[in-house]
Amino acid sequence: MKNVSAAEVASYAGGATSIGASLTMTELGVMVGIVTAILTFIVNLVFNYRKDRREQRESDARLGGHQ
Repeated sequence: MKNVSAAEVASYAGGATSIGASLTMTELGVMVGIVTAILTFIVNLVFNYRKDRREQRESDARLGGHQ
């Protein structure tokens, strides 16, 4: 693994700070909205996947009990 020097860390931190300082409140609001939408989508996918698996197990159990 590559060792990161203090100068590199300071350079990246300075770059991130300058980008953050250049954003307006409207731009930040849009970015927060986009991130929120993406996280909501991912959480919804996970819960629907788990629900589908749970319902499939229940269906298999019901069908298996009647055969």
